[in-house]
Amino acid sequence: MSISQEGKDSIAKQHYLRIGDVAPNFQSDSSIGQLDFYEYTKGKWSVLFSHPADFTPVCTTELGRVAKLKPEFEKRNVAVLALSVDTAEHHKQWIDDINEINQCQVNYPIIADTNRHVSILYGMLDQTLISAQGLPLTVRSVFVMDPDHKVRLMITYPASTGRNFDEILRCIDSLQMTSYHKVATPADWKRGDKCVVLPNISTEDAQKTFTKGVEVVRPWLRITPDPSI
Repeated sequence: MSISQEGKDSIAKQHYLRIGDVAPNFQSDSSIGQLDFYEYTKGKWSVLFSHPADFTPVCTTELGRVAKLKPEFEKRNVAVLALSVDTAEHHKQWIDDINEINQCQVNYPIIADTNRHVSILYGMLDQTLISAQGLPLTVRSVFVMDPDHKVRLMITYPASTGRNFDEILRCIDSLQMTSYHKVATPADWKRGDKCVVLPNISTEDAQKTFTKGVEVVRPWLRITPDPSI
């Protein structure tokens, strides 16, 4: 399917967020009614994730998985919102299938971005995935924002690859811990694993700060137990 001129214009108008940017606010219809992004996520971390279209197989598994993981997001004070360019009524009809197929209850909003306003604001449109009308669909984007609405993480998957939401939860654990403790998390880290002391902290200061102990592997590589537990 070739892209229309309107589709080309949408791609050209896209914004491109960076880590540290303030995520733009928006108002939109959704599966739970009219929604203001800042109001809905007030005082919380948030995950906004887009999917190409309703009534599609991979997206159905993804939204079902998020519904089952909703208690895990709530434990972390995270509001979850999905998005596609389909209508709110379409979302509601699809939710019935998601719930039945995955044996779950989708109890978070799906944004109805029919005019692609939010997709353009967040840079979610896929120039390789075009609708029958010649318009770009949304790619599998993930944005994690903190309570100040700052973008803390961005991940983009192609339409053919379903997301690993356990990995997204792992990243949130890392982001939340490193926001309050002077550590970073190494490869494959999970909550409770050892952490890395930040390079700009001296070993002497690290030993005072991290009372559970500091292992000096190299002067520039110091390990300490997870300070959040």
